[in-house]
Amino acid sequence: MQGLVGKEVSDLAALLAERGQPAFRARQLYHALYGSRRETLDAIHTLPGALRGELGETFEVGWPAVSQRIEAADGTVRYLLQLSDEKTVEAVFIPDENRDTLCISSQVGCPVDCKFCLTALMGLERHLTAGEIVGQVLTLAAAHDLDPSSRSVNVVMMGMGEPLLNLDNVMKAVRLMADPEGMNLSLKRITVSTSGIIPKIEEIARHEIRPKLAISLNASTEEQRIRLMPITKKYHLADLIRACRLYTLRSWEHITFEYVLLRGVNDTDDDARRVCRLLNGIRAKVNLIALNPGPGIDFETPDPSRVASFRAIVHERLPCFVRQPRGREIYAACGQLKRTEQ
Repeated sequence: MQGLVGKEVSDLAALLAERGQPAFRARQLYHALYGSRRETLDAIHTLPGALRGELGETFEVGWPAVSQRIEAADGTVRYLLQLSDEKTVEAVFIPDENRDTLCISSQVGCPVDCKFCLTALMGLERHLTAGEIVGQVLTLAAAHDLDPSSRSVNVVMMGMGEPLLNLDNVMKAVRLMADPEGMNLSLKRITVSTSGIIPKIEEIARHEIRPKLAISLNASTEEQRIRLMPITKKYHLADLIRACRLYTLRSWEHITFEYVLLRGVNDTDDDARRVCRLLNGIRAKVNLIALNPGPGIDFETPDPSRVASFRAIVHERLPCFVRQPRGREIYAACGQLKRTEQ
C-alpha cells in the first residue's frame, strides 16, 4: 500500500484526476490528512464513501506504527516508530511549561559518524521519505493532542540522521508542516540541524519556505573537530563558518550553533574564547549540551562548574544557553537515539 501522507496538493490532485474526481476533492483530502489529522481513510468523511473505498484499494494514510513508547519522569516520551518496510526510527516528545517540542528523524540511522553520538553507531540504513518525516509529527501530535493554534509546538530535526543529506524530502516535509491550509506550524518553530554539509546549506538559503538552521559545531579548532566529527575532513571548519557568514537570515532569525561539551576535550576556557572568535560577526546564538552518555561512547560529561564557566565566557559576546537534558534516563536526550531497548 502507498502512503498518502507526504503528498502535496498537486500530488493529490493528480492521483484524484486519474480517477475522474473534481479538483476540489484534492483540497478536501489534503486538509483531512494534515489539518484534521485523520489516521485512516474511513475517518475522512468529507470524501464520498465510494471514493474512500476506491482509494483504499491502493493507498493508506500512512502514519508510522508505534512500536514502543517509554516515558521519563520529567514527561519526556521516546517513541520507537515502525515504517511500512518494518524499519524503525525514534522520535521524542518533550513537554515544557509554555511549549512542546517534537524531535524527529530524517534518516534511518546516520552516515556522519560523530564520535560522541549513539546514532552514529548504527550507520545509515536509508533516507526517510517526506511522508515518513511528516508522519512522525502527525503521530506524536495526535498522541499528545497538540494544537499549534493554541499552544506553541516546535519541531526539530535533531533525531536520527543528517537532514541535509536528505534535503529534498526534508524540504517537502517542511512545506507540508508550514502550510496554513495543512499542519499550520510556524516556520519560526521548525529547525533543521546539520553537521555542516556546506553545499546544502547554500541550497537551503535559496528556498523561500525554509526552516531555521542549526549547526552542530562541537569544536573550536579544525584538528579538534576532525577528531570529533570526521566529516570535517571534507567540509572544513573555516569553510563552514564562511558559509554561515554568507547565509541570508530573515529579520527575526539567528543561526543556532550547538556545542556538545566533552570533559577535557573541548570544554576549556580557551575553547570558549575560540568559539567567540569563530562566530564573531554572525547573528548567532549558542546552545551548550553537556554530553549525554551512552554505551560505546568514549567521552565523559564535564562537571557543571566547567559548563558554567564555558557559558559565562561565550555569553559575554553571544547569547548562550545551556540545554538541560530531558529524558536522559530513557535514552531520549540529544545524541542518544539508537533504538535502545528499555
